[in-house]
Amino acid sequence: MLTQDTQTSPLPPIDIGGDNSILLVDDDKPFVSRLARAFEQRGFDVRTAESVADGTSAIRAVPPAFAVVDMRLGSGNGLDVIEALRRARPDARVVVLTGYGNIATAVNAVKLGAIDYLAKPADADEVIAALMRDPGTKAEPPENPMSADRIRWEHIQRVYELCDRNVSETARRLSMHRRTLQRILAKRAPR
Repeated sequence: MLTQDTQTSPLPPIDIGGDNSILLVDDDKPFVSRLARAFEQRGFDVRTAESVADGTSAIRAVPPAFAVVDMRLGSGNGLDVIEALRRARPDARVVVLTGYGNIATAVNAVKLGAIDYLAKPADADEVIAALMRDPGTKAEPPENPMSADRIRWEHIQRVYELCDRNVSETARRLSMHRRTLQRILAKRAPR
């Protein structure tokens, strides 16, 4: 989610350079609309898409200079959008956003040409910093990273969803006792 002050305060435009086109691909409508407003306030020419098909169609029409792509879309995988953008415009700068971060998907995203990989919730400032960062510089560590408990909880939730919310199948895939998994699922997310 975007931070409260990012949503309401006017933001200073930034020096983008020549082409300021950006494509935001995310199936979370409220999130993508807030992100689009924040980018427009900073001088970007924003287009949005909510599916892999919409994203690849927008890329075929006019390949953008920048893109922010959600990894998990209801219609497929954001990596397909990144791959289409790489074919259409190899110099495009892509940042991947996801609520389900793991090393394997981060490696795949970078191999396909993403310049950074951010976990949700990310605010517009973080995304723009990643898009504009000099390729030779390392990203700053996050000020408030997710705790190990939260990362574990996110992973369990992801596997649970991928198993169509089947507790027994999820427990089997995680090599966990079913009752232990049920207790974890019944609790609120750790901070």
